[in-house]
Amino acid sequence: MTQRPDGREEGGFSRRTLLKGAGATAAAGALGGAVEALAQDAGPGLPANASGIAGPGPVPMTLRVNGGERKLDVEPRRTLLDALRGDLDLTGAKRVCDRGTCGACTIWLDGEPVYACMVLAIEAVGSEITTIEGLGTPDAPHPVQTAFRKYDALQCGFCTPGFVMSCAWATKTHGAELDDAGVRASTCGNLCRCGTYPHVIAATLEAAASEEGK
Repeated sequence: MTQRPDGREEGGFSRRTLLKGAGATAAAGALGGAVEALAQDAGPGLPANASGIAGPGPVPMTLRVNGGERKLDVEPRRTLLDALRGDLDLTGAKRVCDRGTCGACTIWLDGEPVYACMVLAIEAVGSEITTIEGLGTPDAPHPVQTAFRKYDALQCGFCTPGFVMSCAWATKTHGAELDDAGVRASTCGNLCRCGTYPHVIAATLEAAASEEGK
């Protein structure tokens, strides 16, 4: 073909067009491979088509949340935070930064604190999910929740569910041996713009002491 002054070949194509097309094809292939890998790794309970790929449309799945099974249809691209808030009406975990930096959406996945905005709902199939709603009730609050009230460890309250989940994990993990430095380390991924950190630490240490022997 003859190259034109603008870099395009006769027929409407250029090297740039070719490279852009190749890049898009490679990206699509990588994405498809990632979803297929998820389908294979998750094992039983994750629906997939004949090619072993789940999606791209909504797929039925079962999530184990707060001790019970919840059935829902979710697109594989949606986050666990989206599914919890939008599909299961569990709005305790808050969407703030939506990029895994503020901790407002902290939940437990198989007993470990994670950012729900950084986990795909489809990745959580087969795992035990615990949200702030499952940690305690108004009639039987978790010791951390009780201590947060006592020490006024919240102001606007928007970050509070994430803090409570991180602090409750710290008391569960360290018990009465938890100290100031341990609370700080356990909540280093949680941000409070109201600046209630001293109250959070005091509340968590009291809750940890009450958890001794549990």
